[in-house]
Amino acid sequence: MRIGVLKGNGIGSEIMRASQRVLEATGIPIEWEDILIADEAIEKHGHPIPPETVAQLRSVGVTLKASIITHKLLGLFVNPRPVKGYAGVSGRYEELDCIIMREVTEDLYSGIEHKIGDDIAAEAIKLTTRAAATRVARYSFEYARKYGRKRVACLHKANVLNYTDGLFLRCFREVSKHYEDIETEELMIDAACYLIVKDPKRFDVVLAANQYGDIFSDLAAGLVGSLGLAPGMNVSDDLAVFEASHGAAPDIAGKGIANPLALVLSGALLLESVDRRKEANAVREAVRVVVEGQKDLTPDLGGSGTTDSLTDAVVREVKRIMTCT
Repeated sequence: MRIGVLKGNGIGSEIMRASQRVLEATGIPIEWEDILIADEAIEKHGHPIPPETVAQLRSVGVTLKASIITHKLLGLFVNPRPVKGYAGVSGRYEELDCIIMREVTEDLYSGIEHKIGDDIAAEAIKLTTRAAATRVARYSFEYARKYGRKRVACLHKANVLNYTDGLFLRCFREVSKHYEDIETEELMIDAACYLIVKDPKRFDVVLAANQYGDIFSDLAAGLVGSLGLAPGMNVSDDLAVFEASHGAAPDIAGKGIANPLALVLSGALLLESVDRRKEANAVREAVRVVVEGQKDLTPDLGGSGTTDSLTDAVVREVKRIMTCT
């Protein structure tokens, strides 16, 4: 099995090696293909994401990456972010189990903005197109159907943003008519933030525009205990890049205390995407056992463990599970 590797900056190389060790523990023969990006790519090609890197990513098809932005260059249009609670770590949110579908090509994060006068004012354009909104809505419903999810909720503020969020919401409604087996819900973003705190079990698949999805997914990750437990991926029609939802964390780089579990769980998503569900489930179950056992956890999870000790514990558990199945 061929998997591309993007190490990125900061803690990237530390959590990447940890994730590779866990995936290798499943027994799958993996051919890791290092792809230059960020500082390494600048040194060799003079650009953080040169054409050679983009071509190699497309050739590989599935890639595990640390934190660096690639979606615009690769046409990746949706950032699914699963959030799942754990007993002993997530408190009253241990039963939270949802996936946020964040559209990543448009909205305020398009970066279309300008100043008015000399620091008098500034404007940013919130871009919404029918094509992008329909595409991400269809992906959300297809995902729900494929993985047995029961409900898709659309987050919006169409009562104020009639044209932009209104279009996003209309596209959601139009697509939903083709998926009558799946329940739908429409929630204003502020109400959704309140409700996930008050009633986390009501959320299943959550569809959101770029900014709302970014904020809501970080809120959900915080409720279960840490961004270090939040995997993610970026998907297009012909390739997928699997990543942690957190950033490069340069403040702890090289200290050996980075939590690799978000990227490890992203690796499980990668395995699932290529129909290696047995191995993907083994990785997820190993993470659950280790986290809920509350040993060898890194400081962000309330422990005093290291990247290596936490990885060792997960590797042992993966091997045990694979031996028993």
